[in-house]
Amino acid sequence: MKGQSNRLTKQHKESKGVEGIFGNNAKLHDTSVATISQKTLSKLKVCYPNLSFRFRSKISKLEINEALNNNDKSLGQTLFVPNSSIRPDGGIIEVLDKNSKWRVILITEAKHQGKDIVNIRAGKLVGKNSDQDLMAAGNAIERSHKNISEMANFMLSESHFPYILFLEGSNFLTQKVSVKRPDGRKVDLEPNSGTLNRLDRLTSANYGMPINKNLCANKFITNNGQTIMLQATSIYTQGDGKKWNPNQMMDIMLEIANTSLDILKNQLNSW
Repeated sequence: MKGQSNRLTKQHKESKGVEGIFGNNAKLHDTSVATISQKTLSKLKVCYPNLSFRFRSKISKLEINEALNNNDKSLGQTLFVPNSSIRPDGGIIEVLDKNSKWRVILITEAKHQGKDIVNIRAGKLVGKNSDQDLMAAGNAIERSHKNISEMANFMLSESHFPYILFLEGSNFLTQKVSVKRPDGRKVDLEPNSGTLNRLDRLTSANYGMPINKNLCANKFITNNGQTIMLQATSIYTQGDGKKWNPNQMMDIMLEIANTSLDILKNQLNSW
């Protein structure tokens, strides 16, 4: 698997990464995470020709309950809406194992929240009386927790959790950003602002571990002699409010997918 992973990395670099896949005229900022996920799938199929992959845009609650129930009969019993499902923005990529069972190797979402930088540069004031530089951050991003929790339930029997959450916008800063208004006045955006920053409302999904890091392999901790498995989301943010581009996103997706394949290697067909 290590040699295969190195070959994937080499081929990715030789094709100039995403630029070689999307073409020189690609509109980087307009490329959706779902499109990049599909291109990642195509790349995996080429580099692992003896493995079978598939893409799914959703997973039903019925499947999630069945997976839970297979772990323990007390789980996965309650379901009120049989056709309900979850739909991560970038979908789900799976690989077929030796027992003809599909195994998740990549889940992706991309969320944007906070237009403060754009508004300041445009000279737009916000707030109830249109007299503020900064808009108090909303809580829409917290809906991501539902998808994360449901996928964690679905993958309770796995030793990896390949969930990537890409964040962009002024509500996800990790460093101070100074933005100039058209009149020349500078406005400072601080990452420790409780009004502005929403990263702390998401880090419960990675147990407060570092962001911008591959956390795909589950972490096992011991408490009072009992082993507890932690499924952590790999949270990535630009840190300065800038947009993600496909080159960065696909590199991260390939890294996480390869980590999943490495963990599953003994359960997959040879290549």
